[in-house]
Amino acid sequence: MTFQAYLDIFRNRRIGAMLTLGFASGLPLALTSGTLQAWMTVEGLDIKTIGFFSLVGQAYIFKFLWAPLMDRYTPPLLGRRRGWLLVTQIGLVLGIAGMAFCPPHEALWTLAALATLVAFLSASQDIVFDAYSTDVLRAPERGVGAAVKVLGYRLAMLVSGGLALWLADRVLGWQQMYLLMAGLMGIGIVSLLWAPEAESPARTPRSMEEAILGPLRDFFSRPGAWWLLLLIVLYKLGDAFAGSLSTTFLIRGVGFSAGEVGLVNKTLGLAATIVGALFGGTLMVRLGLYRSLMLFGILQGVSNLGYWILAVTPPHLWTMGATIAVENLCGGMGTAAFVALLMTLCNRSFSATQYALLSALASVGRVYVGPSSGYLVEAFGWSAFYLSTVVVAVPGVVLLWAMRNTVHRYEARARAAA
Repeated sequence: MTFQAYLDIFRNRRIGAMLTLGFASGLPLALTSGTLQAWMTVEGLDIKTIGFFSLVGQAYIFKFLWAPLMDRYTPPLLGRRRGWLLVTQIGLVLGIAGMAFCPPHEALWTLAALATLVAFLSASQDIVFDAYSTDVLRAPERGVGAAVKVLGYRLAMLVSGGLALWLADRVLGWQQMYLLMAGLMGIGIVSLLWAPEAESPARTPRSMEEAILGPLRDFFSRPGAWWLLLLIVLYKLGDAFAGSLSTTFLIRGVGFSAGEVGLVNKTLGLAATIVGALFGGTLMVRLGLYRSLMLFGILQGVSNLGYWILAVTPPHLWTMGATIAVENLCGGMGTAAFVALLMTLCNRSFSATQYALLSALASVGRVYVGPSSGYLVEAFGWSAFYLSTVVVAVPGVVLLWAMRNTVHRYEARARAAA
């Protein structure tokens, strides 16, 4: 591929839409979780009430339940994917703005209802954005597109997380900050006006029965479907194990202060993840899907050795910085390839439902490794635990190698369709 061809991939409207819509996708998350918790804490609410509010985020776990509706029905404006994005983003602007007028002490239950609505609309936006990405990106662009999605999403989390807290505390106050965040959702709405439609729109399911059962029939009719599902669970499992107790390890296991860990994780870690995703997406243009998955899978497993080195050597800030930088860099590269794999596996007629189901399956490891990680640390100590995370990464790489022909076949089919 020529240098001009590389530039053409980066400077087209499809990739640009991944950045702005990725930003709109990531912005609401902290506003119903960490930032909202901070507001409630500052207002002096009790810990039980603050803990109860964590339930508003359940929509992100169960979003696959209503994904078929978004495959089946098409809003009157902007087509099936952009139309639903417009509906959810307008709802998010109104919902986030409504939260601004509900101080926790004065309108707690109204705030809870609005936060739940915002989380529901945000999860619905994620469903459609993932489907839109799958539909609109050409096969050679999926690695770069996935990387730019990660960039937009992470920047939005930084804005609605750290920057929002600073603005609320030092400049605007909580009400004006939430109104500002509602206004920033307009970035997504404006970008929908120039974001392109898919070049060959897929057929819409003819009935709700087809929208619900069609994605399952389509996926499980494929050779090696169950092995593909296992690969989705295993590929990022070692990475999930390593990250499950990393903050506790750095503070309690190594002895760094919470401030040191927060500064390095929030700045260097975020920057390394973004660089890793962009670098990985660029490499995927040359390497292709299978070779990228293999290389990045090995790197993200080996990078866990940095935590083992921290566990067996005297604590030093530079060592922690290097470990977090390398681990997040390799993890970001693996994420770019993994998202491209999920896109490749989706049938564009059912991409909202299939992507929601596959991404929910991919989160199983991240959600459920925490309890087992704690038991392993208690039984064997930190150094043995982090060595075990390298071992846990091996089955995913081995299964990927065993399924190389299957992945190559999907990759070739996606390129042919493009």
